[in-house]
Amino acid sequence: MRPDLALPLLTPRLRLRRRVAGDAAVVRLLWEQRDPRVPAHRRVDAAGHPSEAELAEAIGLEPVEPGRGLLSIETLHDGAVIGYCGLLAGGVPERPEAVEIAYELLSSAHGRGYASEAAAAVLAWGEASGLTTASATIRAWNEASLGVALKLGFEVFGVAEVDPEHGDSLLLRRG
Repeated sequence: MRPDLALPLLTPRLRLRRRVAGDAAVVRLLWEQRDPRVPAHRRVDAAGHPSEAELAEAIGLEPVEPGRGLLSIETLHDGAVIGYCGLLAGGVPERPEAVEIAYELLSSAHGRGYASEAAAAVLAWGEASGLTTASATIRAWNEASLGVALKLGFEVFGVAEVDPEHGDSLLLRRG
């Protein structure tokens, strides 16, 4: 592996590394903290699913390839996992080289610039593996996530999904 693709990724305040089953408790908390406007299949249901064990199993099945995948975000000052950020294949169907960026942080980490810092590092990681185009789908009501994407050079390209119940998903592109 080329050194520029090596993990972990380090920023001035963060360490980004491959997710492991032990991160499932934080992932479960992210699911619990999601906005009620997020579709039900992306939140913890009344029966408690997905459970921490189910999430740990899913994390164990995540593909590993250079410049792609979801990474756990840890703060350097205390090593706490505060969320995830990564690049997922299949972001723009008509451009197979493109990927979709995803990021989500615990509510306690909001408003500190961590998402922008992590996403910039992840985009550079992807670019080192040949990434030329990235996309994002973000609910129109999610101003914080839209702000991060716009700050990183993404532009709103259109509406990916019209959804009167949960809010339209905007399609953003970079590159």
